[in-house]
Amino acid sequence: MKRTPARRRPLRRWALAAGTALCLGAAPLAATGTAQATPAPPTARPATVDGPPYPVGDLGTAVHNFLARPDTVDGANDWTCKPTARHPRPVVLTHGTFANSGANWVALAPMLANEGYCVYTLNYGMNHLSMGRIGGLADIGDSAKALGAFVDKVLAATGADKVDVVGHSQGGMMPNQYLKRLGGAAKVRTLVGIAPSNHGTTLDGLVGLGSTMNALGFVNSFLDVTGLTALKQQAAGSDFQNALWKDGDTVPGVRYVVIQTRQDKVVTPYTNAFLHGEGVTDVLLQDQCPDDKVGHAGLFLDSPALQNVMNALGPADPHFRPTCTGYGPAA
Repeated sequence: MKRTPARRRPLRRWALAAGTALCLGAAPLAATGTAQATPAPPTARPATVDGPPYPVGDLGTAVHNFLARPDTVDGANDWTCKPTARHPRPVVLTHGTFANSGANWVALAPMLANEGYCVYTLNYGMNHLSMGRIGGLADIGDSAKALGAFVDKVLAATGADKVDVVGHSQGGMMPNQYLKRLGGAAKVRTLVGIAPSNHGTTLDGLVGLGSTMNALGFVNSFLDVTGLTALKQQAAGSDFQNALWKDGDTVPGVRYVVIQTRQDKVVTPYTNAFLHGEGVTDVLLQDQCPDDKVGHAGLFLDSPALQNVMNALGPADPHFRPTCTGYGPAA
C-alpha cells in the first residue's frame, strides 16, 4: 500500500475537516439513539389558529425529511398565513451547511406554528453537488441575495413590514451579509443565531496550521473549483470574514440573539459564535443548564436551545431560564 508522505498529512487532514466539520445535515445520520433528542412538548394551537397542532419532529423525522422532503417541513410555508397582533412578524428559518430546511427545522417550525407564528423556510446555497438536498455550499454572498429575495416574498404575502430570522450554523451567520451589505436591516427586527459561524472557525486549529504551511491557498482553490466556496468563507480570518466584520458586528435597529453550546466542536473556539455591540444578547446554554452536553449539530433538537429561541421571538425576557430537560445529541 502506498503511504502518504508525512508532510502531506496535515494538508489532507485540513481538506477533510473543511469538507466535513461544518456539516449539520449529515449529523443526524450519524447520531446515536442514546442521546436525548426530545424537544419541549408541542404546545396547543391558540383558538385563533385553525387546524390541529403540528407534530414536533425528532431525529427520525429529520433523517426522513433530509432524504425525502428536503423542501418541506410541518408548520412552514403556508403562504395564506397572516400575522396577528400577538405575533406581528413572520419568522424566516435558515438552515446550516450541508443541511436543508426539511431536516433542520423539524422541531422549531412546528413549535412556532403551533404558537401562532407565520413560519417560512428556504433552501439556499445549492449547486451541482447538492442533489437537491445538500445546501449551504455555494458563495455566501449569493445565498444572502437569495435570502433577501425570499424575505421580500414573505413580506409581500403576509403584509408585514419586518420579519424575524432564525438560523443554525451558517444559517445564523449568512443573514449578517444581508443585514450589513444588502439593505436587510430595514426588513429584519430580530436575528437569532443558533451556534452561528459568525467569526468563523479554526477547525480546532487546522486553519492556523494550514496557513503556517502555506497550504491554505491550495485548499481554498480546491473548494472553489468543487463548488464548496461557503466552507472556505467560514474559516476564521478568511477574506469574506474580514470584509463582513470590518465595520463592527451589528447594525442599528436590529436585535441580535446568539445561542451557543460550550460543546461546539465545529465553530471553534465556541466563542467565535458570539457577537458584540448594541442590541446583542449572547446565551451560553451551559450557564443555564450545566448538564446539557449538546453539540453543534444537535442543537436543532435541543429543548433548552429551542426554548431560548421561543423566548427571543416572544417575551424576550432577559431573565429567562429554560427547563433543563430534552437535551439534543452531543454531535
